[in-house]
Amino acid sequence: MRVVKTAAAAWLLSLSSVFAFQSSPVAVHQRHAALRPVVVKPITSLSATTQDEEVATIQILMSDTGGGHRASANALRDAFNVLHETEPARFPLPIHCDIVDIYTDYGPFFPYNQYVALYKIMAEYTFLWKWFYEFGATPFGLFLNEFLIELTCFDAFKECLTRDPMNKDSHDKRADMVVSVHPLCQDLPLKILNSLDTNGATRKEGRKTPFVTVVTDLGGAHPTWFNDGVDKCFVPSDVLKNAALDRSVKENKIVQYGLPIRRGFWRFGADYSGEAEKQDEAEEKLGVHHKPTIRQELGLLDIPTVLIVGGGDGMGGIVSQAKAVGEKLQKLASSSSSSYQMVVVCGNNKSAQTSLSPPEMKWGSDIEVNVQGFVDNMDEYMRASDILITKAGPGTIAEASICGLPCILSSFLPGQEEGNIPFVEEKGFGCYQGSVEGIADTVEEWLASTASTTEGSMLEQMRDCALTAARPDATLDIARDLADIVYARRSELKK
Repeated sequence: MRVVKTAAAAWLLSLSSVFAFQSSPVAVHQRHAALRPVVVKPITSLSATTQDEEVATIQILMSDTGGGHRASANALRDAFNVLHETEPARFPLPIHCDIVDIYTDYGPFFPYNQYVALYKIMAEYTFLWKWFYEFGATPFGLFLNEFLIELTCFDAFKECLTRDPMNKDSHDKRADMVVSVHPLCQDLPLKILNSLDTNGATRKEGRKTPFVTVVTDLGGAHPTWFNDGVDKCFVPSDVLKNAALDRSVKENKIVQYGLPIRRGFWRFGADYSGEAEKQDEAEEKLGVHHKPTIRQELGLLDIPTVLIVGGGDGMGGIVSQAKAVGEKLQKLASSSSSSYQMVVVCGNNKSAQTSLSPPEMKWGSDIEVNVQGFVDNMDEYMRASDILITKAGPGTIAEASICGLPCILSSFLPGQEEGNIPFVEEKGFGCYQGSVEGIADTVEEWLASTASTTEGSMLEQMRDCALTAARPDATLDIARDLADIVYARRSELKK
């Protein structure tokens, strides 16, 4: 442990001295190449041309520091396609999305081009994440981050923002609009657009290209998410609306719908027509919780089911959680006439999947266990389950609420995910348990608490609370507003 802390301290010290200013010949060469002024062709294609007249373009800026940012970008892209297909009168032009991991693809040098790898290290050693998050949220941290990124990444990121969204190797056409779904994609892109739209006269004002932030956190967010220079800032919760106001974002720029989530979690049975939903609430709940058919399609038994999720990157102590819950379910089944089922989704954690599968693992005869790796139908597994065990990621929580699925939150990243715990607890559809013993005991308590009251059993009450908190229409609502903005921009360019 001492070695890890020593290495971490050395790494923090080296980062605080800014890697951009290393003095080795290679570093000097890279720095000079990165900071060398980039010659950008005149942006003559800011007006719509006959060649691209039938397509509107949006560049979505993100970084793969966690799976939620790309998932949100992909969800918006899918929503644009659905709106064009189902509401052609309002959205006659298709919208092409250019989704860019701006730091990985355009970061000029370490650490900027290695944010994804560094994120995984800090997510494992959360004291690193906590230090960076809290320091970065201080006034000095915000100033230092903004100053260093502008100093070192302006020209490199300018290459990104001037690329043709239909052909990334060309710089003849810029996107009609820019959307950020990442906290570190506001300040510098706004300055670059100011410069581009004023032909380099200023970085402080003059932007005409629409720029919108779609916040993908839920119960808490880093201050870098919020910049009053944007045209609109979409937030998913009251907490983040207040956070935006605290950062001086004007209230008329803040729009609150919910989180953009994957298409499988959009309103169950919705026709996407844009008309106000008239579905009866009871019918909606019946549809969402129609488990037997979904279980049959997944090859699962129609019995109480606990779902344990490790995330797409496999993070979290999923092996120890599964073992503890499996033992508890076996004990519960042996002491009663009930049967139980556990589904474990390990994501890309091949080691965990192997450890939890036969022949390495032998489960009790009284429970059914289904171990999966990465799955692309998480909506079906959630709708087939009665309890979810997961880290406190915002997207997973939002998806669980749409499925009416009570949650046991097993871990969180200090900072933005910490606020997701009170969100779930105050909404009444889950709790936090930081130990595997606490998780297993909670599963036992929830499954054993089947005595009905006038308001239903504990699980039934939590399901209702989850559905009340759900925002299944948020993705399409956000996409409609974004589409209106980009259409208005194209009309302006044609004048």
